Amino acid sequence: MKNYKLDTLCVQAGYKPKTGESRIPAISQSTTFFYGDTQAMADCFDLKSAGYFYSRLSNPTVAAFEGKVAALEGGVAAIGCSSGMSATTLSVFTVAGAGDNILSSAEVYGGTYNLFGTTLPKLGIECRFFNPDSSAEEIEKLIDGKTKMVFIETVANPAISVVDFDKIAKICKKHGVLLAVDNTLATPALCRPKEFGANVIIHSSSKYLDGHAAALGGVIVDCGNFDFKASERYASFNQPDESYHGLVYSDLPVAVFATKCRAQMIRDIGAIMSPQNAFLSYIGSDTLALRMEKHSANAAKVAEYLSKHPKIEWVRHPSLKGDKYHELAKKYLPDGQGGMLSFGIKGDSQKCALFMESLRLITQETHVADVRSCVLHPASTTHRQLSKEDLAAAGVPENLIRLSVGIENAEDIIADIAQALEKV
Repeated sequence: MKNYKLDTLCVQAGYKPKTGESRIPAISQSTTFFYGDTQAMADCFDLKSAGYFYSRLSNPTVAAFEGKVAALEGGVAAIGCSSGMSATTLSVFTVAGAGDNILSSAEVYGGTYNLFGTTLPKLGIECRFFNPDSSAEEIEKLIDGKTKMVFIETVANPAISVVDFDKIAKICKKHGVLLAVDNTLATPALCRPKEFGANVIIHSSSKYLDGHAAALGGVIVDCGNFDFKASERYASFNQPDESYHGLVYSDLPVAVFATKCRAQMIRDIGAIMSPQNAFLSYIGSDTLALRMEKHSANAAKVAEYLSKHPKIEWVRHPSLKGDKYHELAKKYLPDGQGGMLSFGIKGDSQKCALFMESLRLITQETHVADVRSCVLHPASTTHRQLSKEDLAAAGVPENLIRLSVGIENAEDIIADIAQALEKV
């Protein structure tokens, strides 16, 4: 399906029924699969043939969703995970171990920041945070012989900053370091990071891919464009894996990263997506292209309204001509800048709370990126574990309100915001 456009891939990729089979993927709600031929099962374990033998490693329903997301991102393979956080964690573990380090933008989702800054160091993996707006020279200073990954978000949550792919990709290519991109908020409907140098793409599929706040999940996409043999950084890819029949992953003709991730990390940690959640996410992503167009259009209208309101101190959405990241958005997100925006109410966190509690249509939730509009105060919720200094580094001032704009009528969304601001 390489020649099809993205909106066609949304509804067609990942699964093709045979005569008499269900038109959409069936839910293979089974832990295990029957084999009458001993050698056939052995060949599956040796990666000599495709097949399913235990759902902790792979499952037909999950595979359909993996195939769809891989096609949407232009990747060679994908792995469905139990959550977006597990997808991020497994991606790091695939390349890094005790004594290694990774680099990450400081403007990442609060849960990711905590994983990188608190949990990974306990396991011996250091994370070195950088300001994504820093010069290439400043970022390069953080790279050494033990650096195994650079991690960025296409659109940062909740700072709503747009990454400069060209700058970061050039750094990674120069030093032979894997570039991993969290594309959750942009989705492949608005940006395909592989086209700008990404090697691994990560999604919290619980967000726009599913689109309906129905199914928890995450996805890792292997872009198939990183040469692990060319870099001395990745010895584990170039030495026999004695826990997997002496397989040398870099010798594989395709999906080197994804195979190692599944054969080692998924096998040992088991954070695989459930068949039920994969089914819901598969059918939810059918409408991804349509929804992202509406999300983007609505958010642009809301951002324009807020930018002119006297009770609003600032607004962040790349659609605004005065936004710091407007030019980068035109380059990397020309078809829409997504449904996420953030803004600051003039005043303190109490005024933020009053505003949110006065909303009638828009709900207060620890979630973003589904069809319904929702709002959150990150400094007191998703980012509450961060110090004031870390909040500043993450681009999260205390008066920041994160608004995920849904696909309701834009006039109704704006009217709800207007009546709530009257009460502040």
